[in-house]
Amino acid sequence: MTLSASRTAPPPAGPAAPEPIARLKRIGFLTLPNYSMIALSNALEAARMANYVTGEDTYGWEVLTLDGIPAPASNGLSLSPTRRLAEAGPLDLLMVCGGIDVRQAVGRATSEALRRAARKGLALGALCTGTFALAEAGLLDGYRCAIHWENLAAIREEFPDVAFQDDAFVIDRDRLTCTGGVAPLDMMLVLIAASLGARTAGLVADQFIVRRAAPPERQKPPLAPEVAGRAPALAKATEVMTRHLERPLAVGEVAAAANLSQRQLERLFQRHLQVSPAAFYLDLRLSRARELLRLSPLPVTDVALACGFQSAAHFSVAYGRRFGHPPRAERTA
Repeated sequence: MTLSASRTAPPPAGPAAPEPIARLKRIGFLTLPNYSMIALSNALEAARMANYVTGEDTYGWEVLTLDGIPAPASNGLSLSPTRRLAEAGPLDLLMVCGGIDVRQAVGRATSEALRRAARKGLALGALCTGTFALAEAGLLDGYRCAIHWENLAAIREEFPDVAFQDDAFVIDRDRLTCTGGVAPLDMMLVLIAASLGARTAGLVADQFIVRRAAPPERQKPPLAPEVAGRAPALAKATEVMTRHLERPLAVGEVAAAANLSQRQLERLFQRHLQVSPAAFYLDLRLSRARELLRLSPLPVTDVALACGFQSAAHFSVAYGRRFGHPPRAERTA
């Protein structure tokens, strides 16, 4: 598979000056082993299409690795041409492309290369789990950012100085981070609008038969959209629960936050989910614990505390009842 050259420009998820965003025209995609090809393709193809609809080579890009050897994506394919990062042409933005097993893909050499890029004044971005690489290099402290929802809980615990958001993408000053799948296309449409105008972004969206550039959305709400649409108060209650996993609230407190009585809340849960609020809350906490056990290096005791269990024994019993095996089995499977 061969790709040629192109380019991109960024604006923010939230307030941010358009000037720094609009200047990001030359993009390097640093591909880590097992990166998400769909995430990279959506970002790169948006830049290519902007060139196509304007008839100008506004955007330019390069696919990069540290050693110049094409990295295999998670689907087993690789992209050519791929250049060494040290031999890349002038860049405005270096975008780290991650995917599965990102911890194994990020070593000292990657972190040092990213720090060098930051010292040169490059804007830094990430697609899918590439955000982990930036956080590991210490380049996201004090920034808001996004990462794929599957890794969100674990990485929040590991990097407390980084403000991880539930949004599909976040642009905060010179850091542009995005989740996987098709979300990079949404982010690129916003970037193109900042650089070339809303009309051009709309033309790009039309070519791909997608919606126009829009504000970032939350990537994985706790309720299915159809249930949330029918019962907005229930959606509010589940969001309150999601924000209070480490220190769980009483059911009455959750009800009050959703402007409901406890009895009204219980009826809503039974009608739409066929479960009690307490059981739903417990399942949220145990699901978060499973993500942390699988995707973070936190000790089991710390995982229990992070998910609102004050007793390791209680956590182990509840976990075994929910998943059929003790917490430590997640680390030995």
